[in-house]
Amino acid sequence: MALWDRVRTELDRAGRVAQQAFDEGRLRLEMLRARRQADGAAQRLGYAVYRARREARDVVGDEYAALARAVEAAEAEAERYRRLLDEATARRRQAMSFQRTDPGGGTTT
Repeated sequence: MALWDRVRTELDRAGRVAQQAFDEGRLRLEMLRARRQADGAAQRLGYAVYRARREARDVVGDEYAALARAVEAAEAEAERYRRLLDEATARRRQAMSFQRTDPGGGTTT
């Protein structure tokens, strides 16, 4: 019976590791999406400033404020995903270090 318990334990551990890897990958994709949104918002802001300067005028306050808010929101979202990813990575590393030092992982005779 001890062999089946060991197999079940290892399968559970492998499942948790796979789920953690999947979660980290999802966070990386979300962070990439947020960064692309920030880049797009910054690009729209840059074009608005360029067009205004080309026409020898200033960017209208409302237009600038809306574009700047879009950049700030997308950057904040990307930062939030970066923090979540850092936390997930730290949890995974901590779990791996516990597994390496676990004295209960010996074999039975």
